[in-house]
Amino acid sequence: MTIQGEKYIGIDVGKTWLDVAVWGAEEVWQVPNDDSGLEKIVDRLVEWIPALVAVEASGGYEQRVVQELILRGFAVAVVNPTRVRALAKATGKLAKTDAIDARLIAEYAFKIQPETMEAKEANEIRLKAMVSRREQLVQMCTAEQNRLATTHSSMKADVQEHIDWISSRIEALEEEIKKLLAFLPELKALADRLDTIPGVGFITAITVVAEMPELGQLDRQKIAALAGLAPFNRDSGKKRGKRRIFGGRKGVRRVLYMACLSAIVHNPNIRRMYNRLTENGKIFKVAITACMRKLLTIMNAMIRDQADWRPPTLISA
Repeated sequence: MTIQGEKYIGIDVGKTWLDVAVWGAEEVWQVPNDDSGLEKIVDRLVEWIPALVAVEASGGYEQRVVQELILRGFAVAVVNPTRVRALAKATGKLAKTDAIDARLIAEYAFKIQPETMEAKEANEIRLKAMVSRREQLVQMCTAEQNRLATTHSSMKADVQEHIDWISSRIEALEEEIKKLLAFLPELKALADRLDTIPGVGFITAITVVAEMPELGQLDRQKIAALAGLAPFNRDSGKKRGKRRIFGGRKGVRRVLYMACLSAIVHNPNIRRMYNRLTENGKIFKVAITACMRKLLTIMNAMIRDQADWRPPTLISA
């Protein structure tokens, strides 16, 4: 496919497939909406160097491709499908298929030239992607450390080498995150505020800020539910099951768990709560989960009230 001049790309997004078109060309090519498909799109866009890539909003299915293209440095606009269809009706194009939609989105990109995502928004997406990738690496490292204890002696060096490599990547990624925060002063200020809590470090603070943009905007019950820290009843008829937590944002829960392990030593308020629960017969899992929920509640109140750390008794949670 050879197109002269600036290229405007339209991508129609489905749960399983991505249909890609170039303004002025009839051909539409389809790739899976997964990592392999995204690599194929990126490889071709690197050759084309498009002026704009328009991606149709599709109930969240577009997020993967949008994030990847922004991370690769392409100018990306997320377009409202209603407006694309309005253009189609205005030009008498009433038929609708995925391929036709992709060409319409490319036409919309060329004729309307919608605003691309701002640098701030792009950097926020990049930050979230980096935090998520760090979480994946931490999980991989933990899995390898667990294997090290039981693996055959002939393979221990290989596993340790992999652990060392993952650890170096985690450190490098943390440095990249710190550098990126220089371009996101508002988020950095929020992270610095949370970092004032005894037991909470930089990684916990930035993970919570990146993964929970709702922080400070919801009440404590809703924010706990978002993190998967709100206990739910499991009752049926006369049966009364144990209250359990589930769902929510695993990355946030993991860093809060690690923070609470430190906080029950260094934070007098969390330590008092933990000691009171265990003295009343609560098992470790129940006590630490309650402390995690309390810590998140404190964070929520601090962001809401724009206040640095002070004892929770002085914070209206």
